[in-house]
Amino acid sequence: MKKALTTAGAVPIQRKISAQSYMKRNWMLYLMALPGLLCLLIFKYVPMYGVLMAFENYYPAKGILGSDWVGFKHFVTFFKSPYFERLIGNTFALGIASLIFSFPAPIILALLFNELHNERFKRITQTISYMPYFISTVIVIGLLKDMCSTNDGIINQLIVALGGERIAFFASPQWFRPLYILSGIWSSVGYNSIIYLAAISGINPELYESAVLDGASRFKQAIHITLPCISSTIVILLIFAVGGIVGNDYSKILLMQSPLTYETSDVISTYVYREGILGGSYGYTTAINLFTSLISLFFLLTTNMISKKISDEAIF
Repeated sequence: MKKALTTAGAVPIQRKISAQSYMKRNWMLYLMALPGLLCLLIFKYVPMYGVLMAFENYYPAKGILGSDWVGFKHFVTFFKSPYFERLIGNTFALGIASLIFSFPAPIILALLFNELHNERFKRITQTISYMPYFISTVIVIGLLKDMCSTNDGIINQLIVALGGERIAFFASPQWFRPLYILSGIWSSVGYNSIIYLAAISGINPELYESAVLDGASRFKQAIHITLPCISSTIVILLIFAVGGIVGNDYSKILLMQSPLTYETSDVISTYVYREGILGGSYGYTTAINLFTSLISLFFLLTTNMISKKISDEAIF
């Protein structure tokens, strides 16, 4: 009996499993992860080797190792370029404006969806808001140009009907940024609201019940319960958004811009396209891209540090 008690009360010994044994036991999981790891390695890490072109007079015939080393010459050339101030100004202006207007939009939409009590109507409106995200950027800009056409565009027809004069939207520099931002909100606000809706669905319903008993209105519940409960999600996405200020959607800008709108539409990414793809200055444009990547990294680290000190929410 004593031996049985001793055996029953003994603490089981936890044996440390070696990494080789663990991988052998879970080899199927590692096999499933292998395609993703290979894609990450091939398309994200291997191309980093090309950063060396930023410090060379790169010629495809000579290759990266055979091209002449020029150090920081390309960086100095870009800083002294007559387009430098315009490119930096337009890039930051467009990025900051997009952040101010585009970032809060999906949060507001998610809060509005959360207030809908008719589940059928809620599902229909959500589906409609998601649909523009899956439309090609080329089609979105094509529709926008048709709507804003000077001759038969519906927007200009409405302006004339109200007694105004026709506006050449895509030939006016002052209209480029509003069109870029509004079209971006229309195409992505529904899809981007999904993550906020997921965060809202995890809020404890008892918090709302207590607020109702205290006489809080739906607006006060959204301000004092919903927003604080999803604040961690908002902060993390805001950090990424600030880090991407200089990463404008260059393909969309190329579809929208023309020489008439370069004053406000010409950004670093479109300049890189003209000089690199069309002009063949591969080393020069690689240096510009490296410069913008360093700016993005600086903004990301700075925003992450500030957020960590203020709210204890950070990426790392």
